[in-house]
This record gives sequence, structure tokens and C-alpha cells, in this order.
Amino acid sequence: MLRFANIEMLWLGIAIIPVLSIAYFFYTRYKRRQLEVFGDAELMALLMPNASRVRPTVKFSILMVALALLFIAAARPQFGTSERTEKRNGIEAIVALDISNSMLAEDVAPNRLDRAKQMMSKLMDNMVNDKVGLVVFAGDAFIQLPITCDYVSAKMFLNTITPDMIKTQGTAIGQALNTSIRCFGQQSEASRVIILITDGENHEDNAVEAAKKAKEMGIQVIVVGIGKPEGSPIPIPGTNNFRKDRNGNVVVSKLNEDMCREIAQAGGGIYVRCDNTNTAMKAIQHEIDQLATQEFETQVYTEYNEQFQGFALISLLLLVIDFFIFNRKNKAITKLDIFGEMKNER
Repeated sequence: MLRFANIEMLWLGIAIIPVLSIAYFFYTRYKRRQLEVFGDAELMALLMPNASRVRPTVKFSILMVALALLFIAAARPQFGTSERTEKRNGIEAIVALDISNSMLAEDVAPNRLDRAKQMMSKLMDNMVNDKVGLVVFAGDAFIQLPITCDYVSAKMFLNTITPDMIKTQGTAIGQALNTSIRCFGQQSEASRVIILITDGENHEDNAVEAAKKAKEMGIQVIVVGIGKPEGSPIPIPGTNNFRKDRNGNVVVSKLNEDMCREIAQAGGGIYVRCDNTNTAMKAIQHEIDQLATQEFETQVYTEYNEQFQGFALISLLLLVIDFFIFNRKNKAITKLDIFGEMKNER
């Protein structure tokens, strides 16, 4: 099993390297235009016989690969080397998270979706021997993460969730509950719970029947309503505008608490409203603590070996190669035509 001890460095590299590549592209285009100001490109090539168009790009590419490997090394990749079966006491929980566009409303800070993700991340921090899985839904529903004891992976998947993951808009809560039920797989003696997080707007299918089905299978449904009953407009990402209906009126997304309570009652669970306090998280944690825990077996990795050395060594080798490649042609090795420049000159 692969994991990163300092995964923040990996995200930093993913952010920096594209920026550097774009900056290099515009810089080279600027230099090319500056040369064109002085005269014809073929004439300038005759005046600068040792200038190379290929080498700077090759050097930059090598440098970027080396930098990427350094970021991977800094993230400290580790592989699990031994696996064993452990018996643990805990519950099995599926988080069904609404990612429809209405979850971008900002009646809770920073917005409904991010607030829900923050709450679940803190809840996972309190988990020890529990299993957790992720289901995301809007007009459709799918499994984002199968049920697991790997909380690091669960939080990583949670952080990557955005409304763009599902193109079909709506709030298919019934489908989300049925998908969550399938996540549990075979019958289990462990207490099982679905934590449904939604604003309940534009409810499309028979969620109450799905909640009753879950209850019949011994699965409790906890519903977390996020937002405010009075509602809030839905921002359009990257703009200062809000979503509008066909008539040009600003859409106001309202929390449907009545529907949320009805689903929770049908699922034998509780309904809590998530705001800018920790009240909802405490209520969920209290409810989970009340559930009877049952011993179950799980596969865990007990030893992890550091694997950054190979990435660091290759990066160092590439830096050395980059050092010995000159921006200008080397007369001593020009005949070797490593970069195909003589062919290009013809």
C-alpha cells in the first residue's frame, strides 16, 4: 500500500510546476519576438551559428522533471511491507454527501459544501477502529471511496470533492441512500450508519422509502441539513454573479428541513442542522458513540518503508545532466548531432 507522509509537498509541486511551465512558454515566445524585431529569422540564425533552439527547452524539461521528483521525494512516499489481520471494535459508516450546485451557497461559512467537508474531516479525526466510506450525489450518485479503515485516504478523497464531479444536477437522495446501502456489502454484525449531508433542495426521488429500507436492514440514517431555511443565492465560481432561473431571477437555495426530518425519522436516526458552530458534529459524535460496537476483522499494514531515496537520486542525476548541457552549441560535440540540430538547420 502506498501513502505519502508529507502529502502537502506533493500538492505544492502540482501547483508550482504548471506555473513555471506556463511562465517559460511565454518567456521563450517573448524572446523569439524580440529577435524577429532585429531581422529575418534565417539571417539571424546565420549571424548566431552557435545559438540553439532545442537545448534551452531540453534543459528546462529536464529541470522540471528533476523538480517534480524532488517534490515527490519531499512528500516521503512509503510502501506498506507487511500486512496482518486485526480484530477491532467499531462501527461502519457511509458518508453520503450532496455535491449539487446549491451546496455552493454561502449561508454557512465558507460555503455549504466546504463546511460539510470540514465537519466530516474533524469527525474522521475522532475515529479509531471504525470503517468509513464516501458516496457523492447530485442528480446521480456514485461511490467515491469504498468502506475502509484508511482515514488518511478517506480525508484525501473528501478534500478533492467538487460539484464538477457530477454533471447531472438535482438531489437524488433516494439513489444516494441505495448506493450507500450497497457499500456495506454482506450482512455485518457491526453497527452500521449512513450520514446523509444535504440541503434537501430539489428532492427528486423517494428518499423516505430508501431510508425505510435501510432501517429494515439494520442501518441507521443520520441526516445533516446544511444551510438556512431562509436560503441564500448560489454563487457562480470564478465570477461575482449568482445563478439565475430562466426568467433572469436570482435563484435562492433554501434548506428543506421538513424533508430532512422525514428521512431521518424513516431511517431510525436523528436530524441535525449544520451551521457555523460545532453543534452538528457533537450531535453526530454522540449518536455514533451510542451505537453498539461489534468486533470485526480488517487487513492493516503494520510497517512502512521510506521510498524517497530513488526519487531523490534520479533527480540529482538529472540535475547533473542539466548542468553539462549548454544553452549554446558545443563545437567539440557538434558532429554528434545529439539534438538533431544539424538536420533542423538543413
